[in-house]
Amino acid sequence: MRRSALFQLVTGLEAPGVSQQDGSRTGAPTAAQANERNDHFVVRNGVRCAGAHLIIDLYEAERLDDIDHIEETLRCCVAAANATLLHIHLHHFEPNGGVSGVAVLAESHISIHSWPEASYAALDVFMCGNANPDACVPVLREAFKPERVAVSVLLRGQGA
Repeated sequence: MRRSALFQLVTGLEAPGVSQQDGSRTGAPTAAQANERNDHFVVRNGVRCAGAHLIIDLYEAERLDDIDHIEETLRCCVAAANATLLHIHLHHFEPNGGVSGVAVLAESHISIHSWPEASYAALDVFMCGNANPDACVPVLREAFKPERVAVSVLLRGQGA
């Protein structure tokens, strides 16, 4: 990434300030203010949060050394989740053939780390807004044919 682009990303993270005449600190937004802002927070299981972060383990899985297959699978996950792909970067390790990488999304990311010698892959799927991270699980099952899948869900940014 160009240095100027990184600078733009970092400087663009500042939240607009709210000034008050009496100098008191600004507290949490009211419910009406939260509904008006476009922060891409979601409500999941009745909890308002920044998004759902799925931690996915694939056991006895196939094709974990096939970087082209992994890239296509990540693209299918993005489409199934109705997310917005910004960039994919994958690295193929030798001699075991494992792959590590990330699909960077407007809604956050999908990452994968595979150990083909152990038939194991670890994935993170974190999405905010209208994207549906749960839609990635069936795609991963179909693509890698694991004997067992373990999924944990973290609701990020609760109370923010």
